[in-house]
Amino acid sequence: MCPHCRAFITNKDHVCPYCHEVVGPRAADRRNAADIIGGFIPHARFNTVLILLINFGLFAATAIYSMRLGGGGAMNVDVRTLVEFGAKYAPLISMGQWWRLITAGFLHGGLMHILMNSWVLFDLGAQVEEIYGASRMWVIYLVSSIAGFYLSMVMNPGAPSVGASAAIFGLIGAMIALGIKHRGTLGSAVRGLYIRWAIYGLLFSLFPGIDMAAHVGGLAAGFGIAYVAGVARYESAASEKIWRMAAWACILLTVISFLQAYTTFRRTAGLIGRVETFISSERKG
Repeated sequence: MCPHCRAFITNKDHVCPYCHEVVGPRAADRRNAADIIGGFIPHARFNTVLILLINFGLFAATAIYSMRLGGGGAMNVDVRTLVEFGAKYAPLISMGQWWRLITAGFLHGGLMHILMNSWVLFDLGAQVEEIYGASRMWVIYLVSSIAGFYLSMVMNPGAPSVGASAAIFGLIGAMIALGIKHRGTLGSAVRGLYIRWAIYGLLFSLFPGIDMAAHVGGLAAGFGIAYVAGVARYESAASEKIWRMAAWACILLTVISFLQAYTTFRRTAGLIGRVETFISSERKG
């Protein structure tokens, strides 16, 4: 399919016979870090699987820490643990902990929470990654998560919030944008399918304890970015270089955010430990 006019062409065409666009390897088909890992992670969903691995790794860490505190476990991670690991919490964000808008999207409150999000992300993430390319997928995913938790911070300032669902709604928004931009039977089918997904998800968000604001913010951000970005063009296009730079910037920002979260966690844990030691000694005295 031509990356410019979306007409069907043969894999031997180097120039689209319909719009005369130069056709080369699509950015979505680039070989990336999957080559380094020797194909352990499927190329078609490399970013998606990588995000899932990060999510499950952090979930294991929070579940173990929660059990050690005696406040929960894998089925239900306690709120204190989630806040210490980087949940969205407006009072702390207003004190300068901006990185919580990023780290919150990789944390989950319980086993059912992460399993449900992972079930949707495994297929939806692969679809967005295949259509939009790895670079756009990273940007859509992260910016949607940030936008979702920012709206959540404004609408629900007193409630901590975590989860990948804000970013997942961003991916749904990206697929809706695809259906709107590309007219015809296929575009109509894609648009109808993912609008239904969005409606079902927002209706589900009406249940208590689910962050509707994060879902709405993620959906709007994902749609907006994807509508402007368009699908992946040939690899050497100037636009693809810009999107690769943007994706690396998102990855760097995520790494910095988790380093900030770790530094704050260590400092807070040390302070809490000293306070508990002081209280214990006072009681004994």
